[in-house]
Amino acid sequence: MVSSVVKHSVTIRGHRTSLSLEQPFFDRLMAIAARRQMSLAALIAEIDDARPKDANLSSALRIFVLDDALKG
Repeated sequence: MVSSVVKHSVTIRGHRTSLSLEQPFFDRLMAIAARRQMSLAALIAEIDDARPKDANLSSALRIFVLDDALKG
């Protein structure tokens, strides 16, 4: 089943940004944040800090979710 891309707005480090993610990726990201007992914004900021600066944030979030699922 194909999931369409949805825009989500978050504030990271006081800066409002929007992400374009399929809902299953966004749901999994929220679950990872809950498992780590941190806010979604804090998790996204952590991923943002670790990504290569030429990489798209939404793509970095998808890769993060995929890596987490593979470690499963």
